[in-house]
Amino acid sequence: GECTGITFIVCDNKRQSRNRVFKGYAQKGKSTMGWYYGFKLHLLCNERGELLNFALTRANVDDRNPKVFNDLTKDLFGKLYADKGYISQSLFASLFDRGVHIVTGIRTNMKNRLMDVHDKIMLRKRSIIETINDMLKNVAQIVHTRHRSISNFIVNLLAGIAAYTFYDTKPSINMEFEMGETEKAKQLTLF
Repeated sequence: GECTGITFIVCDNKRQSRNRVFKGYAQKGKSTMGWYYGFKLHLLCNERGELLNFALTRANVDDRNPKVFNDLTKDLFGKLYADKGYISQSLFASLFDRGVHIVTGIRTNMKNRLMDVHDKIMLRKRSIIETINDMLKNVAQIVHTRHRSISNFIVNLLAGIAAYTFYDTKPSINMEFEMGETEKAKQLTLF
């Protein structure tokens, strides 16, 4: 896909059972669901459901890792909508210097801040990336626990991502601007 100025990001844990195939590659990591052994798949998509970029890391790599994040977002512009796991002042500053505005929710221990209504609505539309995750897992079948080699694992993952790009129906956000009574007043309608 191509960057349209609206981008969503997610990190998905690829759970693998502890075995000799991934010895030296997979690591133990922790997520909101608990501890697991395996990898993380970082995905970027636009509002049309097109994948913009992805990265596969070990489970113990932080979502906000500067090297991974810089590689993922090198050609982005506009707004990047992310979950609370991506809250970081240094990450915000480095992206802002490159012309990308990262928008996240706030944690319960943070002070409330003003946010544009459009950003609040788009943050709620982050479910698009979760739907893409679900399609990759259940339709493209990238979750497989019986790999016999690391090559088999990578090929299965790449094949699933490639298959997704050819799907006719991808989850998307229909964004239209309706003209009000006056030419200057525009209202954003999301379906």
